[in-house]
Amino acid sequence: MHDSLDLCVGCKACRSECPTGVDMARMKIELLAAYRRQHGIGLRDRLFAHLPRLAPYAAQAPRLVNALPRLLPASVIKLIGLAPDRRLPAWQPAFDGESRASLGSENRRPDASAVGPGRTTHGARATGTRDVVLLPDTFNTNFEPANLEAAIDVLEACGYRVVLPRARGRALCCGRTYLSAGLIDDAREEAQRTVEELRHWVSSGTPIVGIEPSCLLTLRDEVPALLKSEPARELGRAAVLLEELLDRELGGGMLELDLRPIQASRALVHGHCHRKAFGALQPLLTVLSRIPELDVQPIASSCCGMAGSFGYEAEHYEASRAMAELTLIPAVRAAAADTCIVADGTSCRHQIRDLAGREAVHPVQLLHRALG
Repeated sequence: MHDSLDLCVGCKACRSECPTGVDMARMKIELLAAYRRQHGIGLRDRLFAHLPRLAPYAAQAPRLVNALPRLLPASVIKLIGLAPDRRLPAWQPAFDGESRASLGSENRRPDASAVGPGRTTHGARATGTRDVVLLPDTFNTNFEPANLEAAIDVLEACGYRVVLPRARGRALCCGRTYLSAGLIDDAREEAQRTVEELRHWVSSGTPIVGIEPSCLLTLRDEVPALLKSEPARELGRAAVLLEELLDRELGGGMLELDLRPIQASRALVHGHCHRKAFGALQPLLTVLSRIPELDVQPIASSCCGMAGSFGYEAEHYEASRAMAELTLIPAVRAAAADTCIVADGTSCRHQIRDLAGREAVHPVQLLHRALG
């Protein structure tokens, strides 16, 4: 079974494509858990799995950590099991939000004193002002912190007051990397911490907003199944992608947002596999289409082939390239130079940069530019 599911990338397309909704990705998690118990786990997979716990240490010296792959002999890279032709993501000084004075970074409990009008900026007006919790995921926090900064600006422009959860000890984590490695007990520990830390916000009806689909949708899908508790199910119902929240409340007349044209006249959008599996691609396209004079078109693509750690693994590198070359990379290569390439997944953006030589941006960056 391990060999049979070796090329399953956990895209969850089967969840929506299969007539009976069989979730092979979840089956693979259980299979890997049994396999790890019997055979153990190697250094490479252990490093990928424990990325959320290792990240705070790497953030102390990002330049040194970025230089390590170039300093290591090729034989060591091969021994670890990494694809020698694959560039690893570059660590950045980690996002912490402490400089954003308007944030509720002290992790206050939601009471009357904590709920007030958000700041009205960038021509936005909110008629249903309230708090939102922005959940900084491991990937954007450490590799693309500018996306989280942009998300804060966009939410504040909509009139929300953004709250950053401050957990006791290490940052909150959905458990995604542990699930992908079959380390279910570690994933359960992280999920339980997150559920407990966010419980008071969820009970107050505060949306839990994320910008990395694989992480946010783990809260909606795997975490309730993993913990089998009502608080976990409540968190799953409160978890929402940023574009889903904006589409719902802009469309429902809960707020207004004045967006301006940006330099690009066309945007090609590659949607994350998990977003597609949960039917959440259309809200992204709808929100981006609110930018005046911007022609928004989805790329008719399947999985980009990176799929978290899959594309970094030596034995899967060629399969990863082949998946991307089916439709995604040819569409990106054929795009005009002034066309903006949009991808909401961290891995997707890395794959596009590696194989097509084009910089793909998170959709929140387009919205940020359109604020004026």
